[in-house]
Amino acid sequence: MCLSIPSKVVKIDKENSIATVDTMGVQREASLALVGDEDLQIGDFVLLHIGFVMKKIDEQEALESLEIYRDIIDRMNEDDKRMAILGEDSL
Repeated sequence: MCLSIPSKVVKIDKENSIATVDTMGVQREASLALVGDEDLQIGDFVLLHIGFVMKKIDEQEALESLEIYRDIIDRMNEDDKRMAILGEDSL
């Protein structure tokens, strides 16, 4: 099973089709190649999966999902938390 994580767009580089997104306090770049001509703005929430923005989502839906993720992460040990938030290569 794959998960996509709600993330907030903090910067958009239209020339290179890349957005900088904030996922639970961690910023990373994500490709906009899969969203086509969707009109993304700074402050929008998107679903992020393996480095790609999958689609724009409703802010309320994003905040509810992030609250669930926070509850799950609070129950993890420190190594599992790092992997869940930063990815495998951070260990």
